[in-house]
Amino acid sequence: MPIIPQPVRARAGGAPFVLTSRTAVHTGPGLTPSAAARFRQYVCTVGHLTLSLQPRAATGAAGGIYLQLDSQAVTHPEGYRLVVAPGRITVTGHDEAGVFYGLQSLSQLLPAGTGSALRVPGCVVEDYPRFGYRGMHLDVSRHMFPVPVLKKWLDVLAFYKINTLHWHLTDDQGWRLEIKKYPRLQIVAAYRAETLIGHKKELPHRFDGQRYGGYYTQAEARELVRYAAERHITVIPEIEMPGHALAALSAYPALGCTGGPYQAATFWGVFDDVYCAGNEDTFTFLADVLDEVVAIFPGRYVHIGGDECPKTRWKVCPKCQARIKAEHLKDEHELQSYFIQRMGRYLATKNKQLLGWDEILEGGLSPGATVMSWTGEQGGIEAARLGHSVVMTPEKEVYLDYYQSLNPRDSLAAGGYTPLRKLYRYEPVPAVLTAAQARYVRGVQANVWTEYMPTPRKLEYMVFPRLLALAEIAWSPRGPRNYSGFLARVRTHDPLLGALGVVPARNYDEVTDSLRAGPGGLPLLKLQASAPQSDIRFTTDGQEPTAQSQKYTAPLLISQSCVVKASVFAGSRRTQPVYSKEFTVGPATGKAVALANPPAGNYNPGTTWGLTNGVAGTSRYNDGQWYGFSGTDLVATLDLGAPQQLSSVGTNVLNYHWQKMWPPTKLVFSVSSDGVNYQPVYQQTEFPINGINPVRARIAPVSARYIKVQGSNQGVIPAGEYGAGGKSWLLVDEILVNY
Repeated sequence: MPIIPQPVRARAGGAPFVLTSRTAVHTGPGLTPSAAARFRQYVCTVGHLTLSLQPRAATGAAGGIYLQLDSQAVTHPEGYRLVVAPGRITVTGHDEAGVFYGLQSLSQLLPAGTGSALRVPGCVVEDYPRFGYRGMHLDVSRHMFPVPVLKKWLDVLAFYKINTLHWHLTDDQGWRLEIKKYPRLQIVAAYRAETLIGHKKELPHRFDGQRYGGYYTQAEARELVRYAAERHITVIPEIEMPGHALAALSAYPALGCTGGPYQAATFWGVFDDVYCAGNEDTFTFLADVLDEVVAIFPGRYVHIGGDECPKTRWKVCPKCQARIKAEHLKDEHELQSYFIQRMGRYLATKNKQLLGWDEILEGGLSPGATVMSWTGEQGGIEAARLGHSVVMTPEKEVYLDYYQSLNPRDSLAAGGYTPLRKLYRYEPVPAVLTAAQARYVRGVQANVWTEYMPTPRKLEYMVFPRLLALAEIAWSPRGPRNYSGFLARVRTHDPLLGALGVVPARNYDEVTDSLRAGPGGLPLLKLQASAPQSDIRFTTDGQEPTAQSQKYTAPLLISQSCVVKASVFAGSRRTQPVYSKEFTVGPATGKAVALANPPAGNYNPGTTWGLTNGVAGTSRYNDGQWYGFSGTDLVATLDLGAPQQLSSVGTNVLNYHWQKMWPPTKLVFSVSSDGVNYQPVYQQTEFPINGINPVRARIAPVSARYIKVQGSNQGVIPAGEYGAGGKSWLLVDEILVNY
């Protein structure tokens, strides 16, 4: 059945119910008419039929659609039972939310129509959510969107049973909520002088020269909260502290450690200027702000950020150092914990719970705090083990500002690669948790950071259909995921999304690949397409494939340098973008590599084979080919298996200071015949390109079995550079040698 998210139990069969303009929707006792009214509107939009509404009709009457509450027949909160029979449709909910979600499933079963009768397939659906927290985050600080557009997106969230909107309202680039006590937040902090054009990794930085900004009035925020509540969605506001505060400091500079002047950031990143933790006025200001915030948002949570707070200013600020001494704190990390715990106690006086990113673990958690685990799963694991509620939202799995395609023509995104398939296969409860600890995982959330999403259309392109995968992992029972079945249902939802005003991306229809070591370590390339029974045609000479090109039937063993191109064809028509991958095969291809220091973070492909798999990394650094070393040196030893006569060595080095990626201060190639005694044959200290620096060194011919590549990490990022004081990344990819 084409329902997303997949129900707990669904059985199709029996005669259909025929929906006509004479069909009435009957609302039973205890239900407000709003859900029935919205279903009526949906039927009018999609089926071009106008149903009548009959409140409090007798449940024994014949015909029509009947909505009713029965918490004993449906035992799970938010659960429902949908029965479609020839004589009637019945939606029974545990609570009003359950009836609402039953109507969403019924809506998904309706075919598009032109005003005539609609046949709803006979079925019985019994359903309830796995998690009580099913969230989507939306950043409106970098780019904001009109209230009518936000309402449209709320309609779509509700359609897929997402029940939380995490509204990121403040950051370095703009303050987006009216605070009446502090009018300069609207006059000054809501605006930035201009906005970065292109990716922040590109140098020189370019700007559009256009003042950008705005804010939501409290009346608009209240209207959005009301609209969301009618759709059983809770809106959680986020007011960032103690970091990501440049916009607020631009309006009230006395709240910073240096006193300013400050200006709202015009580009993306993490900035040293944060709220002064030693200044009592900081806490007065934030308490006043939260007083107005909690009056607008009735939900139990207020998100206070707590992430990416550099300690640079605090370390030299007399007020912050005095605070550390007065409160008997160990260091600046405990000062951050003091800050968060103090705000948590204040929120508790307002009957609110503090929610924060996993950095709020630094120095100790505030009692009652809920952790949103974004840097990975470890923060969530630690919090659950401490008995704190957790929402899983790890960056590598559920960030929708990441690319969903490896197509080089895909539109600009932040970085990383999270295709629909990857998100769909994410399991929110880490396997290392015990059953008791796992109960603290309250749910899962996808995050939408809008640095590279300036328009509603671009945001929709990035979010849909990946949001549908989020909906399924948040609602449907745990168990093996059937991606092909899910994809079949996604295809049927394109017109449904269209009816809701959304045009989803179709990047899941691309040719994708998987690469593994074949015989002799040579790359074995497997191609696949999401569409069933796809006819993939490919070439290996770099030419565009045609319907007459060789048909792909089995993985390709790449034994020589080539460019593989492929696409899917329906008859003579190409139906998908052309896939392309270049391979460079040489003496090192497939040979063993040993690393003295393990790669880290997002730049650890899991094995060392990627350093000799014949594929170079791209400038997107999101393709799994780059090996990254955070604050540690590169020491890689390549074993050719037997002595070879060598005449060149090489690799690629990534240099993006604005991504904290620094080239090595020195890169040295050494060779050895016995693996013990090494002779340097080449070194390089200059890597001038902002981007990929290819290292291709001709050397005097030498016989060697082992090649050692040593790169000295920059270490601490120097003052005046982005991320100063933090660890630099050293990124390399393929190790190349030639005869």
